[in-house]
Amino acid sequence: MTEIIPPCFILVRPQMGENIGAAARAMLNFGLERMRIVDPRDGWPNPKAVAMASGAGRVLDRAGLFQDIPAAIADCDFVFATTARSRELVKPVVTPERAMEMTRAMVAEGRRVGFLFGPERAGLENEDVAPANAIVTVPVNPEFPSLNLAQCALLLGYEWRRQTETVAPEVMGLARTDFATRLEVERLSDHFEERLEAAGFFYPPEKAPHMKLNLRNMFARLGLTRAEVQTFHGMLRQIAFKLRQMGE
Repeated sequence: MTEIIPPCFILVRPQMGENIGAAARAMLNFGLERMRIVDPRDGWPNPKAVAMASGAGRVLDRAGLFQDIPAAIADCDFVFATTARSRELVKPVVTPERAMEMTRAMVAEGRRVGFLFGPERAGLENEDVAPANAIVTVPVNPEFPSLNLAQCALLLGYEWRRQTETVAPEVMGLARTDFATRLEVERLSDHFEERLEAAGFFYPPEKAPHMKLNLRNMFARLGLTRAEVQTFHGMLRQIAFKLRQMGE
């Protein structure tokens, strides 16, 4: 089988250790651990990066240190440059989603992919972008397009994880409870019918069967939990109790 090598995130001339640490956290959140650092302003290792990484220290421990971009991308088969600025360079410009679609296809073939992230103040220069095969741009607000280093790493990391993991788009979060059984839902429908019948709700008589059918269909469709069923029973019992107290 072809070895799957996740993409590496290459931080070019990062200025603050805190941002390197935050980027490491963002990477590890989504299962990425291959970081490379090019000519960091404050040297390396950086204690502020370690403090900010807060649990993602292993990303920093394994990070490679390089003097320049050519050395950092020497073993990469394909390189993306992340930037929000327009460029006078002829290159494909893709969204993070498309970039990770391409990355997923390439790593499945055993190819190595890198992502360049520029320094915090001004981002990548044209000379930094030139060696890249494509540009990744996020559709941000044109009046405020700047993303910090960790935010950019987070966006790309999220797309990687989303496309390489099978995650249901919607699930029911259960707080230590279970869904009600069909029998429990049926008994709740019976209880409602009983109380509504006593209140004269099913009128006129010829429409009653259809009204009862709609009621049962509604409860079956709701996907009630056992706790919710018990709450409905309690509400009905309390209403009936108060009505008896009032002599109604």
